[in-house]
Amino acid sequence: MPYGDAMTTRARSQERRADIVRATLEVIAERGYRGASLAAVAERVGLTQQGLLHYFPTKEALLVAVLKERDQWDAVPDSQWRLDLLGSLVDYNAMRPGIVQTFSALLGESVTEGHPARDFFRGRYGQVRANMAEVLRREYGDRLPGGLTPERAAPLLVAVMDGLQYQWLLDPESVDMPGAFRDFLSLLGGTAGPDMKGAGEGAGARTAGERAGQPTAD
Repeated sequence: MPYGDAMTTRARSQERRADIVRATLEVIAERGYRGASLAAVAERVGLTQQGLLHYFPTKEALLVAVLKERDQWDAVPDSQWRLDLLGSLVDYNAMRPGIVQTFSALLGESVTEGHPARDFFRGRYGQVRANMAEVLRREYGDRLPGGLTPERAAPLLVAVMDGLQYQWLLDPESVDMPGAFRDFLSLLGGTAGPDMKGAGEGAGARTAGERAGQPTAD
């Protein structure tokens, strides 16, 4: 095949894959994770299910491509991430339950050995932890008010973001995901939310500054 024809074929294939990913996002938004069947996506893009499998051999492979696309939407240059932007991201996630459901379902499945999404999530979490450590360092310096280093606090920050998603998906009426995340940011900063002010006053109560002065082990 001439070089020019090969380039054209590759470009068309990439464009087709992009069309399929966009269609999958639409189906997820409309029908949720379980409704995002290969047949539904294939119908949306005018392919047979077998034709769709030419581009994405499994549903998991397609959904990982969708999550990568989602990460591109959410991408912010590392130097521009701030804690308040993380709160805005949680607000945004609360408006797209289908995508959050897809992420959470695949994440839960990926802990099994050999799952096609395992490498994606392992690499993603390594990068996210590093990014969050830098966010915390820009906000607080080398020590958070409670004494933790940014590197030690970063996994906790990530765990709260993703753990709240599971609780919210299971019981959205009872779990205020954006509000709970902002409460956690207050705890990281050594401040109490409006409902917590005054709690614990008396014997053993300490100010944020006093807590920050306590020696901690690394």
